[in-house]
Amino acid sequence: MHSADTEARTPARRSPAHPAVFRPVATEQLPSAVGEFLTAPAELPVPVLVDGRDDLARSIELAGRLYDRTASPAPLDHGVLLGSDELPDGLAELAGPLARTWLTPADLARFGQDIHGTLLVIGTYRTLCLDPVRELLQRTYRADGVGLSFLSGRDPHSLLWNVAKQYADTDDTLTRLGLFTDTDRPAAAHDVRVYDDRDFERIDIQAEILDNRWRKVVFQGHGKDDSINLGEFTICGLNPVAPRTADLLGPRCAYGLPCYKPEDKLVPLNRVAAAEVVLSACNSGPLADLALYDPRYQILLNALDGPARTVVSAVSVHDSDRPENAAWMRAAPTGSDSVDTLNASLAGSHPYPAFMRFGLPGPADPDRPAPRLSDHRPDELLLTVGTRLTALLTGELLPHNQPLRPRLAKLARKVDLWVARPTHLADQSDSEIRASLKADLQSLDHVIAQQVAENPETELMNYPAHFGDRSRLDEDVAEVVCHCGRPAQQFTRRGLLPHVLDTVCVVCLRCGDVTFRVPRAPELLAYAADEVPAGGALEVRAELRAARPGPVRLGLFVPSYLREDTVVEPAITKVKGSGTEARDVTFQVRFAADTAPQAYYFTVFAVQDLAVSTARRHFGVVPRRG
Repeated sequence: MHSADTEARTPARRSPAHPAVFRPVATEQLPSAVGEFLTAPAELPVPVLVDGRDDLARSIELAGRLYDRTASPAPLDHGVLLGSDELPDGLAELAGPLARTWLTPADLARFGQDIHGTLLVIGTYRTLCLDPVRELLQRTYRADGVGLSFLSGRDPHSLLWNVAKQYADTDDTLTRLGLFTDTDRPAAAHDVRVYDDRDFERIDIQAEILDNRWRKVVFQGHGKDDSINLGEFTICGLNPVAPRTADLLGPRCAYGLPCYKPEDKLVPLNRVAAAEVVLSACNSGPLADLALYDPRYQILLNALDGPARTVVSAVSVHDSDRPENAAWMRAAPTGSDSVDTLNASLAGSHPYPAFMRFGLPGPADPDRPAPRLSDHRPDELLLTVGTRLTALLTGELLPHNQPLRPRLAKLARKVDLWVARPTHLADQSDSEIRASLKADLQSLDHVIAQQVAENPETELMNYPAHFGDRSRLDEDVAEVVCHCGRPAQQFTRRGLLPHVLDTVCVVCLRCGDVTFRVPRAPELLAYAADEVPAGGALEVRAELRAARPGPVRLGLFVPSYLREDTVVEPAITKVKGSGTEARDVTFQVRFAADTAPQAYYFTVFAVQDLAVSTARRHFGVVPRRG
């Protein structure tokens, strides 16, 4: 699935020649150059420092393929500069217009409490430590009225470069969106080119990444601080220009050993021509005092050295998978913020923000709704059905050769996929999952109702005794009225094992076991005359309260020894339950003229969502008069 659309791969193309967006200057010239630039930020190139940094000079050249003009970005509410004493003169002035008000580092303790709004934290990588960043991340996560962004770099030159990139505007022809994933095979999206492990086997992924210009691109795979795996290809964090810190751990190559992956398939991240890079791997952007490897090898820092105006990285481990890919592919073409989209999708998986934004957020669009926080709470019906399937398939209620088992097992596999976070709400919406589930349930409920009508002694109808034998009595007992009009007791037997369902019973001193059901199943009562003459007809009124709005299948049966003497109409019927109000369903039982007079009973049953509820009523057949 190389591409989301049918367009063949186009050769690498340079954008038309653009006016210079960035202007290298000497360190001593920076203050005056910044002052000059700020007088006309829409007309002059942004000053940057590249002395001793050939990699930044190459990144400026690469940025010429992405950006064609400068402009003042929309400022955030607040900004704070960390480690200002190590920064060159002119950097703070260049960052000034990026925030409306500037705080001191001491003010950060108040942010999210009595200081609200959006906050831009600027500082070299070494200043982005557990204190104060963790507290800021936690305080702004899932909070209304606050937002957090960062600008950073491995040293003051890189930091200045990332501040400067915020003044660059992308070329209007830059539209390509891409997702490279080694852990998922998402469905194709019209506006996003998707590459998965199948493509890694047959396409030169290195060339595909480096030869194209990207508005936004995601790299998703396993890895560490220094790399992301894409099959045999590797997103590499090594920047050879950066100095080696001798006392810090490095990957194999730091010690003269060959890379653990083919070196001709390495993709240097700072050479990727993308305006936004999303590093969707665990620990792709650790805080400085939590990093595993020397900054020379950090993929986050290598991305910040490159031309990307925005870099999205993961501060720690996370469960990003199909839902996040699907959410990002839906959001990216609309201009929605990647960090907000991904963190919202992951909100139901862990209590901390997974992704950090390095760069200013895009302009707010009042017509674009904010991403909905996912709490990963599948539909209650889905969970109810899953519990019932577990009980029917795991225990010994249904024998291994019961005809229902294959169909129940098939639905159980689908429910397991629908409930699992990697697929829930990713390939299908809540409404689509529910519609598909309801269709399967209607078909199975029909089969169950037919089985019960044809053979009331089917194993499924033994569930009250089977589950009851593996249960304990709940102390909560309710006084109710039997359908015979006498007092009765309703009680629940609680299953002792995970695959044993609770059962709700009503017992009357005259009628005995009146009703059986499982929780969240239809409730039934059955009303009829106490006597019927042989050769006559017994009119039965079943009072149904459905568990939820939707179809319910009902039927009526008599004991096996009475079947030859009776005709039940209808044998099965389907009605629409409201889920709130009771409704009546009528049956007629006609008796043969030679039916023996004595006491009998009938049972009304209702099937909904794999649950069978029953109501038993006693009556008598008397001799026919005359």
